[in-house]
Order: sequence, then C-alpha cells, then structure tokens
Amino acid sequence: MFSPRIHGDDRGSFHEWFRADLLREHTGYDLKLEQANCSVSARGALRGVHFADVPPGQAKYITCLRGALLDVVVDLRVGSPTFGRWEAVRLDGQNRRCLYIAEGLGHAFLALEDDTTVVYLCSEGYNPGREHGVHPLDPDLAIAWPAGIEPVLSDKDAAAPSLADAQKSGLLPDYEECLDFYASLRG
Repeated sequence: MFSPRIHGDDRGSFHEWFRADLLREHTGYDLKLEQANCSVSARGALRGVHFADVPPGQAKYITCLRGALLDVVVDLRVGSPTFGRWEAVRLDGQNRRCLYIAEGLGHAFLALEDDTTVVYLCSEGYNPGREHGVHPLDPDLAIAWPAGIEPVLSDKDAAAPSLADAQKSGLLPDYEECLDFYASLRG
C-alpha cells in the first residue's frame, strides 16, 4: 500500500497518486499500463473477487477519489503459503491511499458510501475469456465485510463459484507459475 503525501492550501489539495519509480522500488518491476478504469458505486455495491489467468494476469493499481470503500485482496494462487487468506484496507477520498495488486491475486471491494469513485490502472486490458471470479461471500473465505451494509452483487459475481469449486475446476492461478511470471517481469 502507498500513502501519498498530500499538499494542501486554500485552493484545495494536490498529490501524486502514481509514481512508476516508487512502484518499481517496491515490486522490482514496472507496471505496464494497458487500461484505466473508473467505477462509481452506490453504498453496498460489492464488486469481485475478480482475477485473470496468469500469464499474463492483470495487475492493478487502485485509489479512491470520492467516498470510501473496503478493498480486499485474496491470495488465489494454488500452492502459495498464504492461499485463501485475505487482507483488507480502507481506501477513501481523504486518506488517498493507493493499493497495488499483483497478477494472480483476487480483488474485491465494498462501497461504504454512495458515489464511491474508484480509479485503477491495469497492466492488461479486459479479456472476458481470461477473467474469472470467486464468490465474495464464500464462507470458506470468511471475508469480514462491514456489518450493517447489505451487499449488492452483480449477477455475474452472485453466480461465481466458491473458492473450493474454483480450485477443483482448475480455474485458479498456480503459485509457481505466478512466481515465474513475476521473475520474467524483473527481467
């Protein structure tokens, strides 16, 4: 996660939300940019857990411009020592935190406020044949979504398989293949 320095005065604020040199310093490679997305969500919109086939996968660099969300990253790489574990971070229009998600990891978020606006840079463009999901409410994942917010899922996300079913069907990325792919990015 990256927390930018925010410069503020009577006019408002300014901050650098993406710095290639800092990302390279933390990951060891550059983020190849192929697509930029903007999502505006109503309170309770639950998007994900999404991931793409590796290689090439789809790395994402995310920030919240307005509103607030709970952003969740899930390790979906079969064979990883942290397989099935997740971490969550609050991104909002005040803290301006940014989150990098590597290829092979799952991504989901829950909008905590109306008009939550999220932008993300992607290393690969959307390819429906290579994009997949795991059900974000799968009890085996046990993601601690905030209480008091009724999640609203797309039909696609509501029909996504459980983690166990996705693993049985061979849908999930392989940890060793992901490590080899990361090494190739470091060149």
